[in-house]
Order: sequence, then C-alpha cells, then structure tokens
Amino acid sequence: MIGVLLGNGMYNVQHTKSRYTKFEDSFGVPKMIAELRLRYSDGSSASIGSDTGWKVSKGPITFSSTYGGEDYDSRLVPAGWDVPDYDDSSWIPSLEVTGPGGELIPSIAPALHVFNLTLPSKQQEVVTNKIVFDLGINFGGWPEVKVKGPAGSVLKLTPGELLKPDGTVSQASSAGPQWWSYTLRGDIGEEEWQPKFSYYGFRYIQAEWIGDQSAGAKILSLTGKELRSDSPVSGTFQSSNQMLNDIHALIVQAMRNNEVSIFTDCPHREKLGWLEETHLVAPGLMFNNDLRGLYAATARNIADAQDQAGMVPTIAPQYTRFGPKYAIYDDSPEWGSATILAAWSAYRFYGDTSQLQQHYSNMQAYIKFLESKSQNGIVAYGLGDWYDIGPGSPGFSKLTTIGVTATLMLYEDAIVMERIASLLHRSNDATVYRDLAEREEQAFNRTFWDVTDGYYDKGSQTANAMPLALGIVPQDRRQRVLDYVIADIHAHNDHITTGEVGYPYLLRALMQAGRDDVLLAMMLRKDPPSYGSQLAVGATSLTEAWDANPKSSQDHFMLGGAEEWFYRGLGGIDFDLSRPKPSQRITIRPRVIDGVNWVRCGYNSTLGRIESNWKRDGAITKLDITVPATALVVVPLEIESAVVTVGGMPTAKAGGMVLISQDAKTATYQVQRGAYHFTVTSAAK
Repeated sequence: MIGVLLGNGMYNVQHTKSRYTKFEDSFGVPKMIAELRLRYSDGSSASIGSDTGWKVSKGPITFSSTYGGEDYDSRLVPAGWDVPDYDDSSWIPSLEVTGPGGELIPSIAPALHVFNLTLPSKQQEVVTNKIVFDLGINFGGWPEVKVKGPAGSVLKLTPGELLKPDGTVSQASSAGPQWWSYTLRGDIGEEEWQPKFSYYGFRYIQAEWIGDQSAGAKILSLTGKELRSDSPVSGTFQSSNQMLNDIHALIVQAMRNNEVSIFTDCPHREKLGWLEETHLVAPGLMFNNDLRGLYAATARNIADAQDQAGMVPTIAPQYTRFGPKYAIYDDSPEWGSATILAAWSAYRFYGDTSQLQQHYSNMQAYIKFLESKSQNGIVAYGLGDWYDIGPGSPGFSKLTTIGVTATLMLYEDAIVMERIASLLHRSNDATVYRDLAEREEQAFNRTFWDVTDGYYDKGSQTANAMPLALGIVPQDRRQRVLDYVIADIHAHNDHITTGEVGYPYLLRALMQAGRDDVLLAMMLRKDPPSYGSQLAVGATSLTEAWDANPKSSQDHFMLGGAEEWFYRGLGGIDFDLSRPKPSQRITIRPRVIDGVNWVRCGYNSTLGRIESNWKRDGAITKLDITVPATALVVVPLEIESAVVTVGGMPTAKAGGMVLISQDAKTATYQVQRGAYHFTVTSAAK
C-alpha cells in the first residue's frame, strides 16, 4: 500500500485574508508524480506509477501555507487508510493532468532532516489560557506536541522570535499572523502531532486552547524540532575569549537555520534565496558546513532563473518578481554576481571544476549583461551597500555611491572569469576578461578617487575597503587609504559603518594589512552597531540589523563575515584550492594577538582534516598543526630573535619540513603531511 499526502509549499502560494502571505503566485493546485519500484526475492520486479488507477480523498490538513501556517483536524483521518485491506470505495478516482513544465531531474540539494530536539527552558501562563514556552534558542523548524483531551479540542500554537511587554509572543520581527492548529480526535488517549508543510523561525511558542470543546484538554509536552539541510558539519572554532565564542555561535546558528534546500534569508517572513549571501559570506558558510550540495543547487537555480538577456535576479529560485513598482529589488549587481562569485567560492573550497564547466555559459551571459549596463566603465544601479549605518533607518546604501559597489562587482567578476577561463583552458576568453578587468580598474580609480582628500567616493569604509581588498588601489596610495579606513573606524569608536556588501571586504582589507588588533577591537564592542550589542539583548542567532532592531528579523546570516576572520585569521587556516601551486593550497597562518590567549580551530577539507591550535603563555607560544598534504606554515614571531623548535628540537634537524623564508615577524616552513608541534620562545615583554 502506498499513499501520498500533498501540501502547497512554494508551488501554490495563495493570499489568505486572515494569515500572513509574503507574495501570491501559483503553478496550480497541488499535484504529484510518483513511481514505486518493487524488487522481489526471486529476482522479478514491478513498477507502480501514478495514474488514474489511484484514488483521492480530502485529508486531515485543512489549511497549509509555507507562510501562514497549518491546520490539522485529526478527526478527518480515515481510520485504517494506510493498510492494504482498507475500503476505499468512497474515494474518487484521481485526475490525470499535465505537469508544470520544465525538466524533471533528481534533487540536487541535500534532503531536509530534523537535527536537534529542543525542550523548553521554561514555560509560563502569561495571561489566562495562554502559555508561552521558551525554547532557549532561535531556530528554524516546528514544534511537536503531545496532548490529551476531548474530541474537537483545538490547540493553537503561535511561534515568534521575541516577546511583547506583556509576555505574549510577538511576530513583529518575523511577520504574521502565522500559527499552527491541531484539533484532537479525542478517542485515542495521548495524541502526538507536528506540522508537515509549514516551518518557521522562532524561539517562543504561545499555546492556547480554542473553543468550548477544549475544556479539560492538556498539553503533555512540547518539543522544538530544528530543521535544516543534511550538510555535515565541517569546521570547529573556539578561543580563550568567550565573547568571540558567543559571536561564532550566534552566526553559525543563523547560517544553519537558513540552509533549507536553498540559502534562505530568514526562516519566517520570506524564505527566499537572496543570492548576495552565497558569495559575500561564502568562506564562513563553507568552513562550518560541507555545502557542496547546496552550492550545486544554487548554481542550477541561478541558471534556471537567468533570463535571455543574461540578467540574474536577486533571488533564485525566482518564486516571485517584485517589479514594476519595486523593480530595483529584482536586479542588482551585488546579488546577480553570485552567478560567478558563488561558484568560484565553491571551487576554492571543493576543487570541483565540473560546476564551473557546466555553468560557464551562464557566467559569460551574466558578465556580458552587466558590462552592457555600464557607462564609461561605471555600473551605477542596484541596491548598493545594503543596510549600511547611515542617517535614517537601514536599507538602501546611504554612505556609499551606488556605482562604487556595482562597478567593483563587475571588476571582481572579470578577475574571477579570467581565472575560470584559464582553468578551463579557454585562453582567448581569459584575455578578454583580463582586459575588461583592467578597464574597470582604470574606470573606478578615474571616477571615484578624490585627489584632494585622499580617499575614494565620499570616504565611507566600504568605498575604501573594497578596492583595498580587491587590490586595485595603486601601490603609492595603499597605505594612505588603509590609514584612512582605520582612522574612520576609530572615529566611530571602533564601530563599522558598512552594510552587508562592504563588511566582508573591510574584514579582508584589515586581514591583508595584518591589522587584527583593529578587527578584535571591533568584535569586542558591546554597544550598537556590533555583534556584542546583539548578544547584550539576548539574541541567540545573528540578527538582520546591526542593532538587533526588534522590528527586523532576528535570524539573518548576511552580516556573518566574522567567520572568515575566525577561521582564516585567528585560526590561521588559509585554505584555497584555486592556488596554482599545490604546496600553497593549505597555508597555516595563525594571528597571535593581545586579547586572545589560545585558539583551537579545525576544518574537514576535501584533502583531509586540517587542525590549527595555538596557545600563548608569557614568552612562549605553542602551535600544534595537522595537515593532510604538503602545506605552508607561517609561524608568528614575537621578536626577530625568537627561537623556534619542533617537537623539542631545532627546526633545521626536524624531518618533513624546510625553512622557506624568515623576517622580523614570521618564519615560513614547507611541511609534509603530518602533525607538527611548534614552540616559539621569545624574550619576556
């Protein structure tokens, strides 16, 4: 016996008057295609496909919406429907219909699973018949309840990220009204239920019994179920600084909450695949989870969403279009450039050229489209440095001219396309893209450099950090621009002013300059805008706005760029499979700085496990590293005369390694596969 229960999902999103709907778009009523293949012990086989021989009946789910929630009436479950001898004479034959079009292919994204079961840390009846369960952490998923009561009793469950002043659940940050409801059958003792076609992002659940029939009904237990894609954990980070650990946990929670078949922006009000996050914070995403499946799915979704002109929308799959009134949300270079930059980020971590080969023509079409939008080399449209810290409420870029970030996207796209073309042995294409990159570099410097004041554009952190990180600031002015950026950070009391686009480049510019002291000062701020201010108000997942505005989502990962610094900077695991020399693809370069006494960091790369652990105790620093292949190890030196030993012996006598270079601050060794225990002894400070 086989049966299928259908829900609406993103296939059939319809406006519901009394419940929240993000958008209205439908491919029609739910339908299905299925095939059951049977293999018998005698070697024979049979196949049962979906056709008019199947029968249909209404089920117990009376309402389902990916946005509005789900209602389930257990009294409507046909008793015994799921056993072979069930009498289905009252059911009606199914209708054969045409499919929705397109090509039917196997799923690319990993399957969804429930990963964690969370019990309430406390529960309280805040007003009569309204019990609020606090699950202690913000996550994406659904509740499971066990209840007992009279037939027809209705339990309404309202999820939310925050609470109102009276202690009831608020959906101001997550969009509502949204709820789940369960109607008891009543004749089977203890009943257990969870939604099937609707998940949400929440920390709190408000439970209330509805109607006169619910007298005497009880909730026996409530458990939160955390839902996400089956992408194995790949990295670990921990340090002596608890605040850094808390920031790491904050970001990782939001990242995993939004890995649900696609990279969603949030698990409640939108659930849309906004593309900028897939390249801006790619290193942090991939250090923490093995995301080969989700990145392959993203590349396919982008290809499906790309139009004939080559334009890639801001979201993929493109479940909805925001134009014409809000057309600016449909096409923005910082988002569409994920076509190239997300795929390249995945290659750097996983080394798979098949995705680059498969989608090369899509990349070519997009960069041609973006170049067509430029005037004198400047691309001046789009969302810009979204959510930067300027006057007024966050949103469109305020501190940085729109043409800055968009033009730099075209430049970076061209640089990456040159590398991809070379990798795929398309030398003519590589030359074309190298020439494009040079023209864009010249156009950017010609247009946005302020000779008088010595900064780019209007002097924002984003406008100066992005060209620094991308390497297009002429050498004779690099220090001046860097000093200006750092001075601006200090002028804002060690706070950033960047939005989500500029932030990762700001971190990279400071990392390249070795200014981890500035990075740490930024990370340790506790007043807004900062990670610390989010922690201070009790956030358990990264919020959409830097100041944890309760009207904004409490579960976005777009500001999660700090993960790159945790792994590549403090941990020192500088992993990049795109480097031509295999011996440099694993580079261990830990940043030993004041304010952090030790770091333990690991990553399950495609080459094997990489470990980088260090601890500083007075004049002695110990570095324990494990590499699965030939690698470079850049050992930090407190002073030029520091003594470096490996396993208790001078490095010159140690096997499996050779000194490549040494200066006043570092000693660089090439090591073979294995584990190494470095000790650096310096004179006391």
